[in-house]
Amino acid sequence: MIPLSFEFYPPKTDEQRTQLDRTAKKIKAHAPEYVSCTFGAGGSTLDYTPETIDRLHARHGLDAAPHISCVGGSRAEIAALLQRYRDMDCRRIVALRGDLPSGMGHPGEFRYATDLVAFIRREHGDAFHIEVGCYPETHPQSEHALADLKHFKAKVDAGADGAITQYFYNADAYFHFVEAVRRLGIDIPIVPGIMPISNFSQLRRFSEACGAEIPRWIAKRMLAHGDDADAVREFGADIVTALCRRLVEGGAPGLHFYTLNLAKPTQAVLARLA
Repeated sequence: MIPLSFEFYPPKTDEQRTQLDRTAKKIKAHAPEYVSCTFGAGGSTLDYTPETIDRLHARHGLDAAPHISCVGGSRAEIAALLQRYRDMDCRRIVALRGDLPSGMGHPGEFRYATDLVAFIRREHGDAFHIEVGCYPETHPQSEHALADLKHFKAKVDAGADGAITQYFYNADAYFHFVEAVRRLGIDIPIVPGIMPISNFSQLRRFSEACGAEIPRWIAKRMLAHGDDADAVREFGADIVTALCRRLVEGGAPGLHFYTLNLAKPTQAVLARLA
């Protein structure tokens, strides 16, 4: 089976923690290479991600990789966070620029993920395997595709070991992106990010915000199912499974699932892949 990894977000309530534990227990059965946890930016939420990483490791025995974002943390706070993760024996970091939360006026002392990657390498050498993000359909704030590729290369040159893509539903976008970065001399693994489909309205909101394209034919089929939640889930699982098969057959080095702390949508895809 191709290497798998799964992304969670940090729970903030007891109910959310119970949901995380339930999902982590089910996901563990798929023997992931690692799991990751997104970054809670700003103020006391800086603690949510380390707490979740500790929970995933200590309670569930998972190799857990924290996300670190440029947003919302000073250089000193990020330095302390990195040391905390090193003391927790974390071996992998996902380093991202991040998006400025609504109402937050200060983006932090690091402007770009490249700066963050360089800082981690300078302070900790090879102690961490560093993953970065990339965008097969181009970052929504990039001027054009070539500029986006140059930004990605800068992150690799700064010391990134691997990359996880934004989710997409067009396999050709991934293959063209990989071909383009290989021509630039980039040879790190580029793992496709996979977003299972369970709630199409939610997916459309996410996609509008992050620039991920939902092919028109998928959107029209989803609309045809209307309020039939079971039909939406079944069709979504079939679509994402077909995407995963094509990616694996085309040489993708792994699959990284955005779980949204839910097990069933991801498990539906994995069951079809088995």
